[in-house]
Amino acid sequence: MIRNTVVLLSVAVVGSLGDIFGATAPKTLPPSISNFEVRRNSALSGKRVMFYIDDVVWLFRDLARQKPARLFDNPFLKVLKEAHDKYGMKVQLNCFYRTDFFYGTDEFTLAETPDRYKAEWQANKDWLRLGFHSLQEFPDYPFINADYGDMKFVVGRIRDEVRRFAGDGVFTHGAVVHWGSCSKDACRALRDMGFGIVLATCGPRVEYGGDPSVLPYGHAMRLLQNRKPETCLYRRLSEDTAINSSIGGYNNLTEEQAKKTFGTFDYIYDREMGIGFKELEDYQPLSAGINLYALKDIPQELNKVIGRQFITYSYHEQYFHKDYLAYQPDYADKIMLCAKMLHDAGYEYFFFADLASGM
Repeated sequence: MIRNTVVLLSVAVVGSLGDIFGATAPKTLPPSISNFEVRRNSALSGKRVMFYIDDVVWLFRDLARQKPARLFDNPFLKVLKEAHDKYGMKVQLNCFYRTDFFYGTDEFTLAETPDRYKAEWQANKDWLRLGFHSLQEFPDYPFINADYGDMKFVVGRIRDEVRRFAGDGVFTHGAVVHWGSCSKDACRALRDMGFGIVLATCGPRVEYGGDPSVLPYGHAMRLLQNRKPETCLYRRLSEDTAINSSIGGYNNLTEEQAKKTFGTFDYIYDREMGIGFKELEDYQPLSAGINLYALKDIPQELNKVIGRQFITYSYHEQYFHKDYLAYQPDYADKIMLCAKMLHDAGYEYFFFADLASGM
């Protein structure tokens, strides 16, 4: 997702509900998920780290149009391969199906991705996996009020194209959805499509009182259009202060629920839905995106969490590209720095889907 592009020097202190929503705090709502247990994949041990890159689509456009001789001649993938070869990095690329009109009318879809690199995708699937993210970059919160068929349609299009051009075993079933929030119907569709675990948002759920100014970027329209019963506001416990006021769906955990699993391999298993949820982006530095940090500040932030059993961090593809409005010329340096620090601290990379494997 595109989030606030201002670099944060430290994790922000989140204000009270009154600070965010005005002088009169809105009514607090009960948790979305009440019938749950804490689970863990007993096969996981030691110190593990998970890394994913969101909003990936320009990579595939470049493969289709530039036609490099080998997969890792692509400059974006070349950086990732170097980090893997030197430091054992593994990464999940969360993909859009198509480019967005926001960037112009030169549309590209995954259906145009050539299958000439299938052997290389297969040879590297032990560390490089592709997941779904959304149909395209906009609108924000694409699955907040999604019907069952909406989610199946988007996931199916991305999954089927990945299988076509990359072969079996490259598409991964750990769901990191664009902007985080999902309807209950969307979560049910993910379960039925073989997903064992879904990224969860975290923060107090509150009633929406009808004032659009309490949400940034015009997001009130996303809350209201085709609104599901579970859709509400929530106070995001995030380092990205631009989106402290957010839209919550079914996959929202309370702070207490998230704390039960923070920094460990544990996750919340929803007995009613038969699927797992894990908070990934709001409880530690770097998790919401290393694009939010200056290169010089990454070591001090990463050192705050090194030592925990489970660490997660993320990035976004756009910042790699020179024609992007918020291009970061030190993109590769950030990738390499994080991989080196975690390797040197004794961490082993793994994939999100592994949290719920075999359960």
